[in-house]
Amino acid sequence: MTQQAVRWTADQVLALAPDAASRKAGSKLGAAGPWSQPGSSDEGAVWGLCKGSGSTPYRTVVDVAGAAGPAYKCSCPSRKFPCKHALGLLLLWSGEDGAVAPGRAPDWAEEWLAGRRARGREGRAGAGAPGASSSGDAGAARRRAERRAERIGAGTVELEQRLADLVRGGLAAAERAGYGMWEETAARMVDAQAPGLASRVRELGAIPASGPGWPERLLEECALLHLLDQGWLRRAELPQDLAATVRSRVGLPAAADGPPVRDRWLVLAQYDTADAKLTTRRIWLHGTGTGRTALLLSYGAAGRAPEQALPVGLAFEAEVSSYPGAGRLRVALGERFSPPVPSATRPAGLTAAEAATRYGEALCADPWLESWPVTLGPVIPTPDGDSWQLADAEGEFALPLAPSSRSRPELWRLVALSGGAPVTVFGECGHRGFAPLTAWPQGGGEAVPLC
Repeated sequence: MTQQAVRWTADQVLALAPDAASRKAGSKLGAAGPWSQPGSSDEGAVWGLCKGSGSTPYRTVVDVAGAAGPAYKCSCPSRKFPCKHALGLLLLWSGEDGAVAPGRAPDWAEEWLAGRRARGREGRAGAGAPGASSSGDAGAARRRAERRAERIGAGTVELEQRLADLVRGGLAAAERAGYGMWEETAARMVDAQAPGLASRVRELGAIPASGPGWPERLLEECALLHLLDQGWLRRAELPQDLAATVRSRVGLPAAADGPPVRDRWLVLAQYDTADAKLTTRRIWLHGTGTGRTALLLSYGAAGRAPEQALPVGLAFEAEVSSYPGAGRLRVALGERFSPPVPSATRPAGLTAAEAATRYGEALCADPWLESWPVTLGPVIPTPDGDSWQLADAEGEFALPLAPSSRSRPELWRLVALSGGAPVTVFGECGHRGFAPLTAWPQGGGEAVPLC
């Protein structure tokens, strides 16, 4: 079967764009006009020459079947991944007019593709090889881990004292003190090598300015932070999975040590969040055989999208390995056995009551959990005063939409897709409500990304 037979849709291609400007520029290059010698291979490669402002056309090649998602190479100077030329080439390839015909890759494209696949084989071989660390290296690593644990322990004791002082003096003091008090405390947690604690402390600093009801929200977050401190100080007494969750929440790195699970994985959703230093990409997967939901995380420097990308609605066969912790949602992508291709598969939907129960069960295992991935369906988007909810099409329960989703474009895309009829919706269910990420229309049809 040639790659021409499993072309993606234009929406799936544009979902790879790192920003709106790239999406617009790539769309303009999705026609045959600027391209010469475009082609594709059975192995999942697409290539072509794109006319630019100079005399030499840009050489663009995409490995659609890359081990960690599509990979791109272009001779243009852009620092975006994918660049507008890669997006335009994929849009040309996704069309129905046969503008990109099967063929043999030119030498410049084949050289890059061969190098990528050789490195992938070496990486898999290296991952399966026994560790080469000497006993001295292992001993040094253990001593570093012990010293870090001691610093984190000292940091948590100091944080406990600051939380006790805040509660003793009254929460009104937090409003008077301003953000500086929290930034100083967060800096102390960074010094203690506990970035997870530092992040949660910074979030506390924004609560007093967050509107009515902030004292209750501040007290709730202080209680969760206190619980995390106590979890770290008593981690030796905790069950293994909960202790791993505490280490992760504090900010200690971990390796994906779970056994490989091979399945056909459907891409449910992909979205980015960014702060001043880092862009985090979340890709949700559904195992069509195991029924399991899994999360891929990847990172990019501030202002740059992560390179790993998988368009919503595609499915591929691969192995994944779990990271430690309660729920074991996060996974590392291992060997892939097929390229990502469009799929009509969709997860089975839950009722609103079942979704709330799933979130509650997950919260028992991880008290610091913000949300849990669930698929609702069939449900109908329904206005509820000034807000919206997703109501069971056949039942009496509903889930409110999270405040962050009520006025954003995803709500109106969801309402338009439904048109008053039931839909299936994948998203994240949390204490603030349900955040929709992807939807499927009634009676079949392609997945529609909402974010």
